[in-house]
Amino acid sequence: MKNYRITLQYDGTRYSGWQKQGNTENTIQGKLEAILSKMTGSETDVHGSGRTDAGVHALAQVASFKCRTTLSETQMQDYFNEYLPLDIRILSLSEAAPRFHARLNASKKHYRYLIDTNKIQNVFSRKYITHIPVSLDIKEMSAASSFLLGEHDFKSFCDNKHMKKSTVRRIDSIDLTIKDGILTIDFFGNGFLYHMARILVGTLLEIGQKKRKPEDINSILQAKDRSAAGFTAPPQGLYLVEVFY
Repeated sequence: MKNYRITLQYDGTRYSGWQKQGNTENTIQGKLEAILSKMTGSETDVHGSGRTDAGVHALAQVASFKCRTTLSETQMQDYFNEYLPLDIRILSLSEAAPRFHARLNASKKHYRYLIDTNKIQNVFSRKYITHIPVSLDIKEMSAASSFLLGEHDFKSFCDNKHMKKSTVRRIDSIDLTIKDGILTIDFFGNGFLYHMARILVGTLLEIGQKKRKPEDINSILQAKDRSAAGFTAPPQGLYLVEVFY
């Protein structure tokens, strides 16, 4: 039995997120496992680097799985792309080290959030960019971002009330750029909690609208209470850009 690593891209618009669920087959993991079962003749678990939410996209998600097959790596990749929906593509497939695990071995992730601040939304980007037509103070948002850098307990930025594992994570950088009214926020960190990136965005947006001050980030972190942070930004503006190993 060999261990394989795949890099895939998907438009998350019509899916119920990455993780397979008992009440729907419409998940990224579920689609991959169904095709693998058809390819190999046996049930195979696919492990993603992380669980993207419903409506969230991925430019380069990484996953791993173990299976037995007589197909070559190229044939396996072609098989996936023949039977997968067109909004999911396998960009690469290769044999991995026996102990490689897409989630457990990930050292850093890059998430990006896109916001259209223009008054009139572009019809063709509405599924891929969140429309928030308000004036934002980018300088204040950047100042707030500096308080989030480093290792902190991000419990206030987690929507899982029953989280039993550690909520301590490290954010290495947050970069904000705006061009033609499109605000791009890039997050680099060693891991992200449930809805964490979207709550970070919502909190920064409230600061950009002068509803909060940059230094409020300190008290939000110290509260370790979800209600202390800002709103959860919509999913369609979020992308998993890259996973580092």
